[in-house]
Amino acid sequence: MTTGSFPTVRPRRLRGSARLRELVRETRIDPAQLVLPLFVVPGRGKAVDVASMPGVKQWSVDRVVEEASRAFEAGVRAVIVFGIPEAKDARGSHAWRDDGIVQQALGAIARDVPGLVRITDVCLCEYTDHGHCGMVEDGDVANDPTLELLAREAVSHARAGADVVAPSDMMDGRVGAIRRALDDAGFAGVPILSYAVKYASGLYGPFRDAAESTPQFGDRRSYQMDPANGREALRELALDLAEGADMVMVKPAGTNLDVIAAVRAACSVPVAAYQVSGEYAMIKAAAANGWIDEARVVDETLLAIRRAGADLILTYFAIDAAARWR
Repeated sequence: MTTGSFPTVRPRRLRGSARLRELVRETRIDPAQLVLPLFVVPGRGKAVDVASMPGVKQWSVDRVVEEASRAFEAGVRAVIVFGIPEAKDARGSHAWRDDGIVQQALGAIARDVPGLVRITDVCLCEYTDHGHCGMVEDGDVANDPTLELLAREAVSHARAGADVVAPSDMMDGRVGAIRRALDDAGFAGVPILSYAVKYASGLYGPFRDAAESTPQFGDRRSYQMDPANGREALRELALDLAEGADMVMVKPAGTNLDVIAAVRAACSVPVAAYQVSGEYAMIKAAAANGWIDEARVVDETLLAIRRAGADLILTYFAIDAAARWR
């Protein structure tokens, strides 16, 4: 393509004023594309600060609706709910209880903020006493025995009112197992947002504080992806789509913009990206020290994720960002 040369061609002509820059902006964020993560804990009247994530709290069921309402008023139209149960065991059995913490939260949000899309995290790490995402046998996470438990959890969430279930465990075959279980239970209309590409990242530390899900031994590299691998992401994507995933996710977002772009190019389903707890905490820490302008950096990072191809962004900045982008 011939573009001409200076002085005839002057790209700065389109940057001369804020109004003109707004007119020709290529990438925009609609608040309805943002998803707010919520952490729910047992008890009443609780809004417990997460020390490693300034501004993020663990909410009891009776108070989580306050944050959900605030998100909706800002223009956010979806939340993803993570639960911390009253008790944990080796199987994570509180994950599929009818009166479980996520199940209670779904009912409260549906009652008080019916306009929100309610997504649930389907995983066992918050519910197991060992902190891993599935059944442990002989010191390792056993893939196939875990699938039945994840399917039970997903069905329980659907029964409690989840609009979308999002398996984040990275067990092989879990999308297919969950799809069959949902269909058999009469929830054929509930979509699956698969964490199709989830890397074993060092950026999850603050989340483990918030979700109280730190592994009690080892780490999760035997089932989460190696951050060095890009082509493997497309293999995981293809497998999850073949098993029935309706949407797919890349996590973390900021360190995997190339992967988001590759996933977007390889499929036609909606693509989500998770701006994870470590990304949030680093921005907050730098802003608190006066090193960066928080709002400007948040918007820049979210725009980069959108520009890479994400249709949805899960971010702890959802409320503040939505208020700016309305």
